Amino acid sequence: MIIKPRTRGFICTTAHPVGCARQVERQIEYVKDRPAIHGPKNVLVIGASTGYGLSSRIVAAFGAHANTVGVYRASAASATRTASAGWYNSAAFEQAAQAAGLKSFSVTGDAFSKETKARTAELIKQELGQVDLVVYSVATARRTDPATGQNRNSVLKPIGKPYTNKTVNFHTGEISTITLEPATEQEIADTVYVMGGEDWRQWIEVLEQAGALADQAVTIAYSYIGSQITTPIYREGSIGRAKDHLEQTARELSERLSNRGGHAYVVVSKGLVTQSSSAIPIVPLYMSALYKTMKEKGIHEGTVEQMYRLFAERLYGPENVPVDEEGRIRIDDWEMRDDVQAEVTKLWDELTTENIYEKSDLESFRREFFQLFGFEVDGVDYEADTDPVVEVPNVK
Repeated sequence: MIIKPRTRGFICTTAHPVGCARQVERQIEYVKDRPAIHGPKNVLVIGASTGYGLSSRIVAAFGAHANTVGVYRASAASATRTASAGWYNSAAFEQAAQAAGLKSFSVTGDAFSKETKARTAELIKQELGQVDLVVYSVATARRTDPATGQNRNSVLKPIGKPYTNKTVNFHTGEISTITLEPATEQEIADTVYVMGGEDWRQWIEVLEQAGALADQAVTIAYSYIGSQITTPIYREGSIGRAKDHLEQTARELSERLSNRGGHAYVVVSKGLVTQSSSAIPIVPLYMSALYKTMKEKGIHEGTVEQMYRLFAERLYGPENVPVDEEGRIRIDDWEMRDDVQAEVTKLWDELTTENIYEKSDLESFRREFFQLFGFEVDGVDYEADTDPVVEVPNVK
């Protein structure tokens, strides 16, 4: 079929296998061109098919020559429907890893379920023995409560009072004003349940009980803080409560793992275009200003650049792991520089529909959104007849 992007609001419902593969190849080439990392040997990535999870797996495999297990939802194609971008990404990764002589396995299923955790632990025992790094990179809007069978949904809302600010339709460039109503107590509790640290803790417990977690193992989970512009709806909002819970979980896990020489960290990363961030009011406009500023200063990074710096300079660098006063690894340090935030705030105040493309990098935001799904990637013939059915090797 001829595969074209189909959008519904801020969601793309199709993905292009060749474009996704090309994006994965670009990340692999970036890592292989840099010095090798003396890091982990066997790595589990939970939420491995897109974003920071995918880039973590690429850096571990092609930077540290680690064997990897990736956990993600299955979303294969049919003759009339494309697979998800994550499926195509994983297929490309698995093929490249096997060609490089690395062991790599995919476990498809709901990362929240006991069954997926048990299958993953058993696979690790059979194929790798133990893992010495566990990356938790799950970002989703829904989690099923096993006690009730009901779905609980996360929300991204302010707490206590409404919040009004500018936002942009990144498809059209139109800036408008939006007001977000505050989250209810139930919505806050549900957001913590979905996006907090409980599932991360459960993964570590299952791996420990199965004997699949090595001594001195490290585990990390990704978070975000962001600027004062997004603080009311992010760090001080419902999702911020979930991030607080994630950080508390990291402290508890570190205490648990310390008697075996292990550690748990929350890694605070940079704001980037993801499927989630694209749908959040205010955030696309902030990130468009951020992209312009960081590119002009020569310090812009994508996911793979961030993850290489995390592994090479933080987790497995020459010094002890540097953390902030809350024990977090800050890989958002360039985004949060005073000069960067001052320029972004200045641009924010000036942005209008009329000057959006002049004073921000909205075009890059829009293009990167489509590249998440394998579209608008250089060197891909989008008029070619393409088979949407792609197999992922070593799916368990």
